[in-house]
Amino acid sequence: MKYTVLTLFPEICDAYFASSIMAKAVSRGIVEYRAINIRDFALDKHRSCDDAPYGGGPGMLMLAEPLGRAIEVAGVTPKPPAPNTKPLTSNPYLPKTIYLSPSGKPFNQELARELAREQELILICGRYEGIDQRIIDTYVDYEISVGDYVLSSGEVAALALIDATYRLLEQVITQASLEEESFDSLLLEYPQYTRPEIYATLRVPEVLLSGHHENIRRWRLRKRVEKTLALRPDLILLGENRGLFDDETRKIIEEERLTTAKCSDVDEEKI
Repeated sequence: MKYTVLTLFPEICDAYFASSIMAKAVSRGIVEYRAINIRDFALDKHRSCDDAPYGGGPGMLMLAEPLGRAIEVAGVTPKPPAPNTKPLTSNPYLPKTIYLSPSGKPFNQELARELAREQELILICGRYEGIDQRIIDTYVDYEISVGDYVLSSGEVAALALIDATYRLLEQVITQASLEEESFDSLLLEYPQYTRPEIYATLRVPEVLLSGHHENIRRWRLRKRVEKTLALRPDLILLGENRGLFDDETRKIIEEERLTTAKCSDVDEEKI
C-alpha cells in the first residue's frame, strides 16, 4: 500500500510514519509513504496557499492553483467532463484520491476494509475553511469524514484513516490480533485484563483464570453484547437487520434486553 499525503505541514505526518508499528511496516516494504508539501507549488514569493472566499464569510480557503499542481504531481489526472465521466473505481490500479472533510461520507470499519484493498491512497489534508470546490469536482474520488465534529487539522483526520487501513494489510499485525475487535461482526470488544490479578480491590473475573476455553468464549461473547447494547445499540439493530448474528448471539441479545427491561421496571417501582 502506498500513501501519498498532500499537506501544508508534512512534519506532522513524517513523525507518524517514523514511529512504532508503522515504521516497521515501512522498513519491511509493506507500506510506502510520501508527503507532498502544497506550499512548494505556491505561485508567489510568500508561498501563499489561502485567500478569502468569494461571497464573503469568515475564515480563509485553500487556493485551487497550488493544490491542483500538487495533486497532479502526485499522479492524479483531472476527471473527464460530464457527461462522459467514468467511475474512477473501474480501474483498481488507479490511486484513489480522498479529501478529508467533515461533510464527507462517515468513516467506519467497513470503509476501512474497502480502502485497505487499494494499492494507493492519495489524501488531501484541508486547513482553514476547507478547499476550493473546483478541486473536489476535478480530482477527488471520495470525501470522507472521520466523525461528526470539526478539526482544525486535516492531517489528524488523514492519519486516523491511515492508521485504520494500514493495520489491516497482511503481515502488519497478526490475524489473531484482528479477530474479535470492536466493530467485528458489529459488536464492540469485550473487557480485557492483565497482571496483577488484584488491582487495588478489583479482581480479574474468575472465568478468565479458570483455563476453561469454552466458558471464556461464552463470557466474552456475552460481554461484547452487553457493552454494545449499552454503548452502541444502533450497531445491534444494524446487525439484526443484516442478519449477521448467529443463534447464540441472538439469544444473548434477547436475554440482555429482558434483563434491562426488568431492571427498568424495578427502578420505576422505586420511584
